[in-house]
Order: sequence, then structure tokens, then C-alpha cells
Amino acid sequence: MKKRKLKGRGSPLAPAELSNNFTRGLVATGLLTAIQNRAAGAPPNRAVARLALQGGFALAAGVATADSLRRQDYLSAALAIAGGVAGVMAVETLLAAEPPQMQQEAEIG
Repeated sequence: MKKRKLKGRGSPLAPAELSNNFTRGLVATGLLTAIQNRAAGAPPNRAVARLALQGGFALAAGVATADSLRRQDYLSAALAIAGGVAGVMAVETLLAAEPPQMQQEAEIG
């Protein structure tokens, strides 16, 4: 018995496409973060890196979700959203504005 292909459904995004979308988001968000609010002083490199990485995860997850919804693959769409949330939260945790130990040392000293 032959399998029928449903019209309108394409193949999911390839890993290379996902990495390209991540890179696009990373560069776009990094540039915006580095350039905005220059009058207030340069943002710390850690903040630029954190926001750039989060922008990369958000864009890659958004594109993957949109592609999955276009193909009516709701499980993949939910997984793409969950992956984006996990990526953004991991970056937020790893590159917090200031590590807790440094905050305590600054208060003490």
C-alpha cells in the first residue's frame, strides 16, 4: 500500500536552516543591543551576549514553530516553543546580569 503525501505539508526544517535562523537572530539582536541607548553608556558585554543569544533562540524557535504550524504538525510546533523557552531560560540563568556572589561581595565591601 502506497503512502499518500498530504498537500501543503512539506518537510521539517533541516538542522542547517535552524542554525542559520539562530545566527540571524543572534546577530540582529546583538547589533540592536550594542547600538541602542549609546547615550546612556555602552551596555556591558555580558548583557549584549545574553540578549543576543536569547534573540537567536527566540528567532529559531519562532521560525520552527511557524513552519510546523504551516505543515499542521502541532506536536513539532509545541516542541519548538518548548525548546525556545528552554534556550532562553538557560541563557538567562547562565548569563545573569550579575552573579549572586558578586552582588553579595559588593554589598559587603
